[in-house]
Amino acid sequence: MRREPSLRERALRLLARREHSRAELARKLREHTRADDDLEALLEDLSRHKLLSDERYAESRAHALSRKFGAARIAHELRAKGLDKDLADKASKTARVTELDRAREVWRRKFRNAPRTREERAKQMRFLQSRGFSFDAIRAVVGGSEAD
Repeated sequence: MRREPSLRERALRLLARREHSRAELARKLREHTRADDDLEALLEDLSRHKLLSDERYAESRAHALSRKFGAARIAHELRAKGLDKDLADKASKTARVTELDRAREVWRRKFRNAPRTREERAKQMRFLQSRGFSFDAIRAVVGGSEAD
């Protein structure tokens, strides 16, 4: 008969696959806790041994998201995963530096051609806005001129 993995073993398996935020790991492990498990003590121990790090998670996740999204969306996604606002903003700050280039690349993959009408321009701008790019980056990529 198979033995149930301990809470620590579950945590280490999850962390071996990818970085997790403390809140995310706690949520995943909570459903497997037993009466004698101390989840907070386990999370503290993992953090103390540098196996669990919200900073490392934020950097890793921000890097992965930066391929598709702007800094605002990256910060929002990180906060949704349980990171505090300061840490999310710090991790997304790096994405702000390259936002124009990344917005251009995302736009190029999706549209390829410059908008010919105001409606097309608006559609392209809404798309980039939904991806969390700044208005300045969107205007630089799509063009803000209303004259057709």
